[in-house]
Amino acid sequence: MTSASELSTTPLGHISNRIELLAPAKNADFGIEAIKHGADAVYIGGPAFGARAAAGNSIEDIQRVCEFAHRYHAQVFVALNTILSDSELAQAEQLIWDIYHAGADALIVQDMGILQLNLPPLALHASTQIDNRDKEKVEFLEQVGFTQVVLARELSLPQIHDIAAHTNMQIEFFIHGALCVSYSGQCYISHAFTNRSANRGSCSQMCRLPCNLKTRQGEVLAENQHLLSLKDNNQTANLEALIDVGVRSFKIEGRLKDLSYVKNVTAHYRRELDAIMA
Repeated sequence: MTSASELSTTPLGHISNRIELLAPAKNADFGIEAIKHGADAVYIGGPAFGARAAAGNSIEDIQRVCEFAHRYHAQVFVALNTILSDSELAQAEQLIWDIYHAGADALIVQDMGILQLNLPPLALHASTQIDNRDKEKVEFLEQVGFTQVVLARELSLPQIHDIAAHTNMQIEFFIHGALCVSYSGQCYISHAFTNRSANRGSCSQMCRLPCNLKTRQGEVLAENQHLLSLKDNNQTANLEALIDVGVRSFKIEGRLKDLSYVKNVTAHYRRELDAIMA
């Protein structure tokens, strides 16, 4: 990432000094363990409309993790971050109210149509699926009511700093886990090949498969290689720089990962952030 010396001199005095470690929760038990291992907040899927269809949870599960989290001053964010059809809006509205009554602290959203619904007083977070990569979009999201924004994973330090300098929203950024080769929310390869839409929570992860690369003339440049599968993200070495440019919520990817991953990665970043802030 770009060094601090190359950053804009725009001040960030308006940004809170509170640091949040945000961990994934495949289910309520995973969320509880993440909090036990140092998470300030967890994000979890609900019964429907989450970007990880295989990681859905009942309202009762959400209520259970909320009750545990609030006992230890942690928070729970529920992901409702897929594109909706018109016929699903009424169901989504009822679900959001159920999530609110279960005790959730925020809703992670992709579809702007949700803003037109009759919503409870629940904080709105702009999902990475919205593809938040410039200050103009982030300024718009703040104007329409979002309080936290998940920035695109591929942004540089100067780009993050520029966005943070122009918003009062909490800046959230992925610091660990899988990386997608495409812009978040803009990938259609899964739907094209398998009729499973990434924007509907059913990504088939075609980019993880080996493939061949040929020229138009048929010359083989690569054979049976993982050309579109990126190495995983690990920002351990850049945590202090990310704080300096305005990131306040440090997000770990992995709602489909196993429990040992959640416990160990959360504990690792808890230790690293505590050392920086000491």
